[in-house]
Amino acid sequence: MLVSSLYVLVCRLLELVVLFARGDRGKELEILVLRHELSILRRQVGQPRFEPHDRLLLAALSRLLPRRCWNVFLVRPETLLSWHRRLVTRRWIYAHRCPGRPAIGGEVRELVLRLARENPSWGYLRIVGELRKLGIALSATSVRNILAKAGVPPAPQRDRQSWRAFLQAHGESILACDFFTVDTVWLRRLYVLVFLSIGSRRIEYLACTSNPDTAWMLQQTRNLLMELEDRDRRVRFLIHDRDTKFPRAFDAVLATDGIKIIRTPVQAPNANAHMERRVGSVRRECLDRFLIVGRRQLEHVLRVYARHYNRQRPHRALDLRPPDASARSPVQADARPQDLRVGRRDVLGGLIHEYEIAAAA
Repeated sequence: MLVSSLYVLVCRLLELVVLFARGDRGKELEILVLRHELSILRRQVGQPRFEPHDRLLLAALSRLLPRRCWNVFLVRPETLLSWHRRLVTRRWIYAHRCPGRPAIGGEVRELVLRLARENPSWGYLRIVGELRKLGIALSATSVRNILAKAGVPPAPQRDRQSWRAFLQAHGESILACDFFTVDTVWLRRLYVLVFLSIGSRRIEYLACTSNPDTAWMLQQTRNLLMELEDRDRRVRFLIHDRDTKFPRAFDAVLATDGIKIIRTPVQAPNANAHMERRVGSVRRECLDRFLIVGRRQLEHVLRVYARHYNRQRPHRALDLRPPDASARSPVQADARPQDLRVGRRDVLGGLIHEYEIAAAA
């Protein structure tokens, strides 16, 4: 803007020098022509556009011409005066910060969204109070605007619990059990009973027999309760299907220990999907690759596989960690592959391989 204004000013000064060298008759004729052209433009142009340097020059010339000659300008006298006042204002008012509140930083916005998503029952004021504990001053209106812009609903709508969240909250207190069969090389059928924790995906107990009668089922029930007591596990629900191998006495013994039985609908295997997935895993990874001779061999294979399943096998539902894994991996995040000494342990005759960090020499 400054360069263009100087250019226009220099051009007009040169034109002024040329005018001083001309005679009065030539000037009067030129003024007459310019006035006629100006009247033509006023008839054809509705509202002309003025650049900043045009406003500057016209405002400066208006201070030199007498007020009675201002009719030669394309704008009204009030417009010229307002341009002049604007120039004076820019001359004496210094730069200052933009009006309004300062913008909220991106980290604070992410923190507000995190608190809202991790705590669905928190309202705006509850989030404001939590931010003040962290040394962040924010109003409830700002929190509301941040959540609304991100598409996060308010607390009454955000607090609606999904079935996934409900199962995750109660997963540690829910067990699922089911039977699956294994045929030996002698064409004898063996029945395997498995109990699985929904929350941790851990195999809590398993047993196999060729005759799952009521006496055997009651004995397995007592064994399961002792296992849970030794591990200080509190179970509230047990899910199983309507198979006749689950007698009423089985449910009654569990009910005396405060465990409620949930029977799945008829012909609805998806109602016990965790057990169906676990049975499929043990078949694909282990039993389909063995020839089972008898019950003792089957018990040994299943116990070894259960130990591998609980301690070494990664699970997608557990962020690729085993059910009994520690909360922190011994491998550093910045460790290079050549720095790692990994040892392998063969399980079930080399059918399954387990890998661990070897101890430093």
